[in-house]
Amino acid sequence: MASVHESLYFNPMMTNGVVHANVFGIKDWVTPYKMALLVLLSELGRAGAQLGLLERRRLNRLLLPLLQGPDMPLSRLRKAIEESCPHLASSVHIRLKLMAEGELKDMEQFFDDLSDSFTGTEPEVHKTSVVGLFLRHMILAYNKLSFSQVYKLYTALQQYFQNDEKKNGIDENDMELTNTEELEGKMEKEELDVPLREEEISCSGPLSQKQAEYFLSQQASLLKNDETKALTPASLQKELNNLLKFNPDFAEAHYLSYLNSLRVQDVFSSTHSLLHYFDRLILTGAESKSNGDEGYGRSLRYAALNLAALHCRFGHYQQAELALQEAIRIAQESNDHVCLQHCLSWLYILEQKIFDSCVLLEHSVNKSLHFGLPYLASLGIQSLVQQRAFAGKAANKLMDALKDSDLLHWKHSLSELIDISIAQKTAIWRLYGRSTMALQQAQTLLSMNSLEAVNVGVQQNNTESFAVVLCHLAELHAEQGYFAAASEILKHLKERFPPNSQHAQLWMLFDQKIQFERAMNDGKYHIADSLVAGITALNSIEGVYRKAIVLKAQNQMSEAHKLLQKLLIHCQKIKNTEMVISVLLSIAELYWRSSCHTIALPVLLQALALSREYSLQYLASKTVLNLAFSQLILGIPEQALNILQTAIEPVLAHGAVLDKGCAMFLVAKCQVASAASYTPQKKIEALESAILNLNEAKTYFAKVDCKEQLRDVLYFQAQLFHTLGKTQERNKCAMLFRQLHQELPAHGVPLINAFK
Repeated sequence: MASVHESLYFNPMMTNGVVHANVFGIKDWVTPYKMALLVLLSELGRAGAQLGLLERRRLNRLLLPLLQGPDMPLSRLRKAIEESCPHLASSVHIRLKLMAEGELKDMEQFFDDLSDSFTGTEPEVHKTSVVGLFLRHMILAYNKLSFSQVYKLYTALQQYFQNDEKKNGIDENDMELTNTEELEGKMEKEELDVPLREEEISCSGPLSQKQAEYFLSQQASLLKNDETKALTPASLQKELNNLLKFNPDFAEAHYLSYLNSLRVQDVFSSTHSLLHYFDRLILTGAESKSNGDEGYGRSLRYAALNLAALHCRFGHYQQAELALQEAIRIAQESNDHVCLQHCLSWLYILEQKIFDSCVLLEHSVNKSLHFGLPYLASLGIQSLVQQRAFAGKAANKLMDALKDSDLLHWKHSLSELIDISIAQKTAIWRLYGRSTMALQQAQTLLSMNSLEAVNVGVQQNNTESFAVVLCHLAELHAEQGYFAAASEILKHLKERFPPNSQHAQLWMLFDQKIQFERAMNDGKYHIADSLVAGITALNSIEGVYRKAIVLKAQNQMSEAHKLLQKLLIHCQKIKNTEMVISVLLSIAELYWRSSCHTIALPVLLQALALSREYSLQYLASKTVLNLAFSQLILGIPEQALNILQTAIEPVLAHGAVLDKGCAMFLVAKCQVASAASYTPQKKIEALESAILNLNEAKTYFAKVDCKEQLRDVLYFQAQLFHTLGKTQERNKCAMLFRQLHQELPAHGVPLINAFK
């Protein structure tokens, strides 16, 4: 189930993906790249009416990222301009060539002519526009340069242009030596290699204030909306270190470093960067300037709160509690109700690690609504729903509560919480065994568009909610035997959430589980056993449970029983009811295989009581099927057939294909066992009905390639055809059985002596 407390981290530098950065000591300066932009603006003003409307629109859209972004090579700048207006790109290149190959006075004259853009009754550029501010900053920065600095700038411009000429010269020589097909292949490769974001940044020197702000805002937005488009953790950290080398007091760079360290689960670096962020915030006086004397205290209490959240994220609950107590103390002294509400939410998270209590959470929701904090109130409601779902509350009441939180989301346009709410509904329906409803909710979320404005080309909604929903969707398809579709979904997940991203563990676990189930269905227990280690690394409880399943399939009954008993005690301690029921069903199956059918009954009754108490309908239906099998083994097939009628409908409606096949196989067994006391005519009808049910079970088993179950069905079907005197059908089933039996030996287990 989705973690609804992921967004409780106080992020003082980001609002809707925009970073509010104050870069102390970093000012704008003139670089060869910015001179190329100035030439572009100058030529754009000269072209005037000669440019078409479409070309002017393209250039206007291109200007903002060029002005805000880091310096780039001249070849890449020319290519960007050529895509919008080839004629203008040629003019810019000629103008730069004349300036670079001319004299120093040509550059002086160029900067003198820039001021003419603001003169006249209708100036080409308004002083307060984005372009006007850029021109004024560059003119002012140039005028402040000494003669030696002007000369260095001129030589840098010459080097900038010559590097481009050398590159073009090499490209031209290559073009002469290659044939037409190789040239086309090279051009296609260059087009594919267009985004070179890391090379762009690395080729530039220290960033100016505007560039630093744009870089931070861009990377922070990408980390939030589409982590795959952001720089890799190592590259981003390298650029942040370079930025901090020129300005160690750049607080927001430390915070982005903190977020970057969280991506790779680096507890030391994330703690180091977080503390540095708040230290720099206090030392530079940024908070005190905006909040008066209260600023210092605000930084301290939110520093403690973020530190508590960080420790809680990494499972350091004692350290988190100490940091949270410090944050509460400072917030109470300052009478900061907003901070106190955040502290209360995190206090609930820490408390639930010890005992389940809704009191703190209900109090937090009420207070958050009172102080006008809809985001925090909604998170509290969804946490309350999640807790009550695990406590077995009715689904209709939980959906009503989520409906109330949805009203808050839509009212305040809280896009992220809308996604979390739908993911919660998907997980709740899965918990209660309603796969059809879960599928509907998953498709609802996937068909939604984000309410947040993101840049063009950025994949929307790359959040934990989408990862959870896509994982459920993959598992639902795998359960129905659509393994190709499940593989496609997992492939999409791998592209959308790469292995180094923070939500990659979700799809890794589901991928391992699906592979495990396929290996078990195919009878390849050695492959399934090799997958257990990977599952255990991602989820220890799931790993231990699947290890026991493999041992049970390999007939290592005593080892499997010991493992399941330890797991049962642990799950009862942490109140993982769903896993407790699954373990009880596996223990009951061990008793059947050991011919202890009467001992299995109390275990199954305990599982049935738990599943009904916690409203786990699908698990309750599976437990009833197991009880019916026990009754069949104990010699009361009529009673088994009666209780099957109540349990089989939910299994056929919402169950996995394997469970559907097992259910129909069990119905056929009960029909045959009950027919022993029937009249000859009625017995024949019952056996023919059983054969039809076996055909349906065979279809289900074939869909998931479950060869062991297919072998058992064919064996049973051959016996029924022999009883009815249908020799041809019997021989066909016997031949198919023999083929499967040679491929999958029985390992000494009696056939038709297990529910699965």
